[in-house]
Amino acid sequence: MKQYIKPILTSLLTASLLAVVVPAQAGNEDRAGQAGASELLINPWTKSAGWGGLNIANVRGMEAQFNNVAGLAFTKKTEIAFSYTNWLKGADIQINSFGFSQKVGETGVLALGVMSMNFGDIQVTTVDQPEGGIGTYTPQFINLGLSYAKAFSNSIYGGMTVRVISQSISDVKAQGVAFDAGIQYVTGTNEAKDNLKFGISLKNVGTPMRFSGDGLSFRGNPPVEATYQLTIQSRAEKFELPSLVNIGASYDYKIMENHRLTGVAAFTSNSFTNDQFGLGIEYAFKEMFSLRGGYVFEKDMTSDEDRATAMSGLNAGVSVDVPLGKSGKKFGIDYSYKSTEFFDGCHSIGARIIL
Repeated sequence: MKQYIKPILTSLLTASLLAVVVPAQAGNEDRAGQAGASELLINPWTKSAGWGGLNIANVRGMEAQFNNVAGLAFTKKTEIAFSYTNWLKGADIQINSFGFSQKVGETGVLALGVMSMNFGDIQVTTVDQPEGGIGTYTPQFINLGLSYAKAFSNSIYGGMTVRVISQSISDVKAQGVAFDAGIQYVTGTNEAKDNLKFGISLKNVGTPMRFSGDGLSFRGNPPVEATYQLTIQSRAEKFELPSLVNIGASYDYKIMENHRLTGVAAFTSNSFTNDQFGLGIEYAFKEMFSLRGGYVFEKDMTSDEDRATAMSGLNAGVSVDVPLGKSGKKFGIDYSYKSTEFFDGCHSIGARIIL
């Protein structure tokens, strides 16, 4: 048992030191609540959600399109990913995601990812009928991302994503475009190779969005006496996208031949809400079974009066990767859980096919 204590402490200490060197700020409180399209802050992928999204430096494959698009460059040939999330269980919100990545050329990778949120059927209410009973409507939130990543050397990887954002109901909609960019740097310490990684990503930088449609119009009388009515259009105010910067690092520690421990740390600088920082750790056996967890903290999240998030910080996940022959092909199943102060947490299950 003693031989395992040192690597465990080393991984945790490394992650702690990495978190300390990055100054955790409180975010821009003056702009809090001014951004829209908050679904861009939700990680739709199961495996990285088990870290709490802290694996900025070591995320790999299709799931990297959310955390740090540079990780897409590690796609060996083809990867297909699916994910289903029961968001804030009890709120009747489901998230479905699909992604496909393909290596092009010697060092490039193209990827397409789709995220869709389902809120169920919501009762239509009016001033005269506040209890509903006159029908239902279904909001549709869809994000479509197209990414390209490239390995610039054995140590430096980068990528970019163009994302189309759509929010709509039957008679009102808003659309926008956002850009993500990321870099990962891989190095080694002592006799170990490629066990120290750093990453930085810029997310959700784009043009403001505005709602429009017939749902914002109404029939009203003209400003002078008349026997007719006019259709009056209300103009909705523009809203910004929730842009942010992620900075992270990770350290791998090999325990004997088939065991690995990885410590991660990350800091997120949000433009429109509190900044976040967190620590995480993962244990892997033969890269076939892995167990991970993370804690993400932000200002006032433990205060009942001042908290600005429903999340309580704890995240956990497990993955099983089954080899498909000796060619390196794999089939993986992932599960993750995110604890919340309200509702019954967030549960996610996903599957990956690596060809």
